[in-house]
Amino acid sequence: MSDNDPIRHSGEEPAIFAAVITPHRSLSRAGFITLMTTICGISFTGGLFFLSIGAWPVFGFMGLDVLLIYLAFRANYRAAAAYEQIRVTASELNFRKVSARGQVTEWSFNPVWTRLDREDHEDFGLLRLFLVSRGQRLAVAGELSPPERESFAEALAAALGEARRGPVRTVIV
Repeated sequence: MSDNDPIRHSGEEPAIFAAVITPHRSLSRAGFITLMTTICGISFTGGLFFLSIGAWPVFGFMGLDVLLIYLAFRANYRAAAAYEQIRVTASELNFRKVSARGQVTEWSFNPVWTRLDREDHEDFGLLRLFLVSRGQRLAVAGELSPPERESFAEALAAALGEARRGPVRTVIV
């Protein structure tokens, strides 16, 4: 991990498991520009047709459609700034949730007393995953797809198991 890594800071014990979960966005910046250019071209062409037959107010409404689509995509990309960080060490599990507006909420658990609770569906797989510790139940990895969530749950469960076993010492004979 580098010095710029948001999960690990100097002086902390080494992480057994660390992950940053971000919302998936399938449309890249170049794809967004291509899509908006196509929508603008179609809307402008359609608007010119209506303008040529004398229905000039339709031209403005077709431009309004483009503006609304652009604003919807901007809101979607802004929401993609949210993320979750999970870090498991031998003595602590830290969960940090950062909203799209930058609001940070943090929880800290003892990995010995923390377990994973799952909500499975026979057709869709792992639907929801929770950290449970001393009466608290906290949903995690909600942005992942069910197969990704399953893989994440396995890795996190392995890390919690390793944290419960404690540090392993190697004896050289």
